[in-house]
Amino acid sequence: MLWRRRIEPFTRPLVYAFFRLTRGLTLGVRAVVTDPEGKVLLIQHTYIKGWYLPGGGVERGETAETAVVRELAEEAGVKALSRPRLVSAHSNEVLHPGDHVLVYRVDAWEPCASDAEGEIHAVGWFALDDLPEDTTKATRRRIAEALGGAEADVMW
Repeated sequence: MLWRRRIEPFTRPLVYAFFRLTRGLTLGVRAVVTDPEGKVLLIQHTYIKGWYLPGGGVERGETAETAVVRELAEEAGVKALSRPRLVSAHSNEVLHPGDHVLVYRVDAWEPCASDAEGEIHAVGWFALDDLPEDTTKATRRRIAEALGGAEADVMW
């Protein structure tokens, strides 16, 4: 599945163009989840390098909360047991005009079956002071905002 990472730089403009034509505004969600030891949940996709917070796009007919719960279960095998708490909202205008991302905190959860269908390469739990080297800058900022008390930046 790592072949997806090789073609992603070429397909990204096409995907973004499709979204711009079919959607005036896009909305994504990400989840900050910690385990009992305080480690944070991160994922690696099969189609792009780096470690990210789990999440994805909000589909037509679903709420952002429903989307973050769905994405957690699909991508990471994490079932939210309590309502996700909105932490921050961000504009992703630089990378994708019209895109916004909501970050939620999920405090109560249990493991469940994952249904990533070839999208997820790896799932891991990491200490805040020992994140993988290729954790994205935006992911590091969102973790610092949600768990470290840093002020939320409106830009992704």
